[in-house]
Amino acid sequence: MTQQYDLIIVGGGPIGLACAIEAQQKKLKYLIIEKGAIVNSIFNYPLYMTFFSTAERLEIGNIPFNCLAPKPGRQEALEYYRNIHRYFNFNINLFERVNAVQKLASALFKIDTDKNSYEAKNVIIATGFYDIPIEMNVKGEELSKVRHYYKEAHEYAFRNILVVGANNSSVDAALECWRKGANVTMVIRKNEINKRVKYWAKPDIENRIAEGSIKAYFESNITEIRENEVEIETPNGKVTIGNDFVLALTGYKPDLNFLENMGIQLSDDELKTPTYNPDTMETNVEGLFLAGVICGGMHTHKWFIENSRVHASMIVDYIISK
Repeated sequence: MTQQYDLIIVGGGPIGLACAIEAQQKKLKYLIIEKGAIVNSIFNYPLYMTFFSTAERLEIGNIPFNCLAPKPGRQEALEYYRNIHRYFNFNINLFERVNAVQKLASALFKIDTDKNSYEAKNVIIATGFYDIPIEMNVKGEELSKVRHYYKEAHEYAFRNILVVGANNSSVDAALECWRKGANVTMVIRKNEINKRVKYWAKPDIENRIAEGSIKAYFESNITEIRENEVEIETPNGKVTIGNDFVLALTGYKPDLNFLENMGIQLSDDELKTPTYNPDTMETNVEGLFLAGVICGGMHTHKWFIENSRVHASMIVDYIISK
């Protein structure tokens, strides 16, 4: 017999957990379904990543996030959210992928995963955006030396590394690799380092570029990646440099096809913003809600843990009121 719930939450990141806390406190029968580990996106962050925010802005469920440093790192965040699970003892299925969410004639939702099928009166999609890299679409991008995710610098020590992009992840990787002995080159589409880069990292990378420790090609793009070299189009013409690894940290995007297959309408512009009521977070499909960064579509810098924690109470309070 198919298991039935008041609420199924797709995604076990901080916002999905926040939704589960609200559901638990309101006595709803709920289930979180997460395709990977708990807070899987944070688990996949670089090992030594430091959050831009202070610890209290990452808190959920009114549980204090105690941190010795002014700003927490990946390890402290993982420990905090593991402890959140220990405290609330969530009903959560890890390493189970949701393949489809379909609204039935009965007004229930049918949720099919790679392991089971479920039914629910309401569904929250809190899947984030970290799973699909934005590709450069250049020749050679399929080579194994091209990486769209960065974990740590040791592998790149004493090698020729090309880092693509000028956002936080690109800057962090460039600085860490350079400090571990890599010969680092950056290729940056615009004429400056992104203004959103962490305030303590931005002058660091700008100074390394200014002194020549890290070579940067501004207003430039990769045109081809080969086994031992990369070709770059610069304002002064094409340049070919020796290369061992390319860190193509060009950003990530949500699974918009997943949303569309559920019947959620997206805007016609390049942002592909999903349709939802900002007061309730309910989409154009009744009973289907969005929470967290997924709400921004391709505008992945609009919603963060800090400003989307409130989605949890908005959604659950509305469900209870119906």
